[in-house]
Amino acid sequence: MPWVEKYRPTTFNDLISHDNIIKTLDKLIASNKLPHLLFYGPPGTGKTSTILATARKMNGPSYQNLILELNASDDRKIQVVREQIKDFASTKKIFDTGIKLIILDEADAMTNDAQAALRRVIEKYSSNTRFCLICNHVNKIIPAIQSRCTKFRFGPLDMNQVRPRLEEIITTEKINVTEDGIKALLRLSKGDMRKVLNVLQSTSMAYDIVNEENVYMCTGNPLPSLIREMLNWMLSLDFKEAYDKIFEAKTDRGIALQDILRDIHTLVSHTRFSDNILIAIFSKLAEIEQRLNAGANEKIQVGALVAIFQDVRIKLKNEVQ
Repeated sequence: MPWVEKYRPTTFNDLISHDNIIKTLDKLIASNKLPHLLFYGPPGTGKTSTILATARKMNGPSYQNLILELNASDDRKIQVVREQIKDFASTKKIFDTGIKLIILDEADAMTNDAQAALRRVIEKYSSNTRFCLICNHVNKIIPAIQSRCTKFRFGPLDMNQVRPRLEEIITTEKINVTEDGIKALLRLSKGDMRKVLNVLQSTSMAYDIVNEENVYMCTGNPLPSLIREMLNWMLSLDFKEAYDKIFEAKTDRGIALQDILRDIHTLVSHTRFSDNILIAIFSKLAEIEQRLNAGANEKIQVGALVAIFQDVRIKLKNEVQ
């Protein structure tokens, strides 16, 4: 069983973050005044887990009989709203009492026509049904639906909150993990709990020990030591030698230039360059990324990357002189 599902929180007490949101939902359930909800934020921050815990708290063990959950894998056209959602909202359960809950995961994938039809369904059946829309980008939800829902933003999880839960799972699963492995998992996750668990499970199945190198190898990300080495090559060697070394390292390890650019950006932002040099570097890195997104040749863009730091190298030499 995937650990993401095995260790999914089931109650409010199991959730590790967003205390203010949980307290608000708890009070609304206690006073029987739960409105329609709109959860938005980055993936892996607990949106789906929170609404399932809310459903369990509202309707007890039989909560699954009173839930209709649709996600991005389902058809999101207007027919689904007119048929499946409307049928569920308009009917009543004989043996189950409680408020029905319709959960629309990845709601930002719905067409505008489907969202417009949903607006009327939300209004018409609000006496016995509550809607919860979950999305990553709230700007893709039409204003008419946003105004009918109470919005909650789920930000990325704090590393200090993720680490205790991660260590608890490591102990339960009896995984051989090093300290640098834990730091690598937290660094790569960027506040996404789902990503932490998926990478941990994948690495533990592929290798005997979960350390920094194995985590980066499993995810296909370049090691921080390699990125530092690449930056050193570009600032200390001539153009051809630096280009050959970087292209060879990139090809041998199967690293995407996009990943190198991202990590170079992070490393440079923590390096003591003057403001003028940093402005020039970031501006040109952005241009390379834009060209890559447009389908440019990676081989040529590696040359453009090396050229940026060759220019920096010349400027630094002139400053010293």
